[in-house]
Amino acid sequence: MGNPIEAVWNLLKTRLDVEPKSPLHVIEVGDVWKYLATLEEFIRYEEIGLNTTVDDEVKEMLTDAIKMCESQAKRLSQFMANEGISLPPSSTAKPVSDPNSVPLGVKLTDDEITNGVAFKIVNLMLMCGKGQADVVRNDLGIIWIEFYTELITFGTTLKTLMRKRGWIKVPPYYYPPGNTYSS
Repeated sequence: MGNPIEAVWNLLKTRLDVEPKSPLHVIEVGDVWKYLATLEEFIRYEEIGLNTTVDDEVKEMLTDAIKMCESQAKRLSQFMANEGISLPPSSTAKPVSDPNSVPLGVKLTDDEITNGVAFKIVNLMLMCGKGQADVVRNDLGIIWIEFYTELITFGTTLKTLMRKRGWIKVPPYYYPPGNTYSS
């Protein structure tokens, strides 16, 4: 395994290097394009959640998620514009509606909302990891690391809310043959 201090130093040297940046390669472009498209659709899901929940903690979580996603979308859109990459089409924002006006058969439950957000966070984290693995340019690599860190921070808070409410989905526990565990 490489020396972490040396890796950071090499990164800093490259960031301070005055040589022109190489163009993005096609996989880097595809990664940012897909991430932004997914991020924009995630924001629409969060808006739908805000329109169906009456729970204050879930509303706060969704508001935080929207802020994080909009911030990432803005930064990534600016990066893409600077690089000459066309932006993916996105759905229009959902209008604000009264959660009590949504029929119960159509309305998402708070459990469904939080698990949907958790699934989408995991998907974005996987996309960040793939983007980081594919990246050659350090400026884009730093963006992926920043996004991943934000997602981890948000996901930790979300998991706490889901555990507290009993909404987290846990697969069956595995008990190896011959081992006994006490509760």
